[in-house]
Amino acid sequence: MGMLRVLSQLGDERVEWDDHSAANGDHEASAAIREAERIFAAQRAKGSMAFKIEKGHVPTRLDQFDPGAEQIVIVPRVVGG
Repeated sequence: MGMLRVLSQLGDERVEWDDHSAANGDHEASAAIREAERIFAAQRAKGSMAFKIEKGHVPTRLDQFDPGAEQIVIVPRVVGG
């Protein structure tokens, strides 16, 4: 089971998927992965940073969507003045 979390001032937006079900032909699971990948690409295009979070490991930066990740957290670009 994977999860994409997009952090914002309004709270977290979450998309969850089951990559095993998608691999076995589940259309809903495949659609969830495509939606997560679309959001990932759109957020990265805006300058957001993405991190792969896995239990027992140090978070690592992602430049490409990883459907096998336990959790991906997207942090928007910080704009200061």
